[in-house]
Amino acid sequence: MESLRNSFSTDGGAVSAGSPHRVAGEVHVIIGPMFAGKTTALLRRIKAESSSGRNVVMIKSSKDTRYAVDSVVTHDGAKFPCWALPDLSSFRQKFGEDAYNKLDVIGVDEAQFFDDLYDFCCDVADKDGKIIIVAGLDGDYLRRRFGSVLDVVPLADTVTKLTARCELCGKRAFFTLRKTEETRTELIAGADVYMPVCRHHYANGQEVIQSSKNILGSRALRTGSNLEALPSLI
Repeated sequence: MESLRNSFSTDGGAVSAGSPHRVAGEVHVIIGPMFAGKTTALLRRIKAESSSGRNVVMIKSSKDTRYAVDSVVTHDGAKFPCWALPDLSSFRQKFGEDAYNKLDVIGVDEAQFFDDLYDFCCDVADKDGKIIIVAGLDGDYLRRRFGSVLDVVPLADTVTKLTARCELCGKRAFFTLRKTEETRTELIAGADVYMPVCRHHYANGQEVIQSSKNILGSRALRTGSNLEALPSLI
């Protein structure tokens, strides 16, 4: 029992098991539809941490090249330099071990595009004692889970759900409506393809889109039938 007590010591509430004291990290999650200000909130937090003297770094998916390749950019043009990566697991090696050890805060934008987000957050916060702040979509245009952002919620110290303004009525918008007929989940675009909408206009918008598809489909069928009938008229 004495040896067991010696292997565990408490210091201001922290418990160590025969190892050097390690500061606990934190995980913070910012979610919401498109145009809700997720990147703006993330940059505000990162800049505040930097102003407090902490070493910070930003990461985004290399898939997102809408505004810049090597910067996180908000929809209204605010920028912050970043590492654009295909995955998070390669960040530590590419950033450098010494530089990584000096980091205090890591920001991850467009987090839905990283399949290894959960493991990265565990390593950064639980093992390395750093603060990680992730921002991303919680749902796709069909209101289904998008990537692994929601998987990180059980790890989080805080979860912030942002809303936008419905483009059609101005009420709070919780959802992202895709304005095109493209059906693949990952379609990186801006206001030309997506708009934030409230529940009412999301439901109505889906009905309008489906009606348009039905009309286009019936026109295609009629056109096909007319083309098939042409030989008999010649």
